[in-house]
Amino acid sequence: MAAYFSIVLVVVTLLTGIVWALDRWVFGKQRQAKLQIAQNAAQGELPEEVSSQLLKEPGWIENCKSVFPVLLVVLILRSFLYEPFQIPSGSMKPTLLVGDFILVEKFAYGLKDPIFNDTLIPTGQPKRGDIIVFKYPRNPKLDYIKRVVGLPGDKVIYKDKQLTIVPKCEQDKCPAPIKVTRELLAQGQFHERGYPLDTYQEQLGKVSHRILINPYLADNPSTYFQQDGTDSTEFIVPDGEYFAMGDNRDNSEDSRYWGFVPAHNLVGRAVAVWISFEFNHSANSWLPSWVPTGVRFNRIGAIH
Repeated sequence: MAAYFSIVLVVVTLLTGIVWALDRWVFGKQRQAKLQIAQNAAQGELPEEVSSQLLKEPGWIENCKSVFPVLLVVLILRSFLYEPFQIPSGSMKPTLLVGDFILVEKFAYGLKDPIFNDTLIPTGQPKRGDIIVFKYPRNPKLDYIKRVVGLPGDKVIYKDKQLTIVPKCEQDKCPAPIKVTRELLAQGQFHERGYPLDTYQEQLGKVSHRILINPYLADNPSTYFQQDGTDSTEFIVPDGEYFAMGDNRDNSEDSRYWGFVPAHNLVGRAVAVWISFEFNHSANSWLPSWVPTGVRFNRIGAIH
């Protein structure tokens, strides 16, 4: 849906911009010429209402000129600066909750054209721990949001719910493996499919964040994305691609299951929650499920 909106926004902005330009340099001058001919025929100034009528823009031109500046500002903001997204699932709990509306910094990883997502001006690359929005590699019409775990060249190991990262060797120097540390914060604060979840504080490189683990649900490496020559719990990140995981580790369809995120698919970096709605409907509630039941003002702010 977001991809179609981008295309429609670009096309409508382009069309209204063409009308604006034609009126400024063609149609407007034609109306001025008609006014001058009428004044010459009358051998003097025409009544104000007659002059106004001759200079009056057709309704469709007036409407296009009115909406073009607004559309242009929206296009620039949405395509190159910040774009709003809604969190539709719980795969990033507890960092992001269903009902969070976030702002994505579009220029974090390069200025891209709004239709083909090709990089026009490179501005940076994802860092380990960044929360990224990207086009789902198996269906680019869908936008996914996950946390960057593996960088190009890394070996990512996820075994028995423990994350280990072996960084890429640089100039014959191979850094020691990074065993991502975590500290138990709470038990049963969140639930998933009837199971109480453990909340941990995880240290991923320089980034500290919370994750959820279901201690009652065993890993199933047989369902993981398989690479030739690697163990089922190991993933070697190709150049120009990234390994992304959800913070809700046992309820996230991420790189463990479908592979890697190409740099071309990156949309931007999630930076803030600008509004957050609750959807706690009781069994006998008459409200539709999409109608919010409250606002979580305490969640508004930067994302960590």
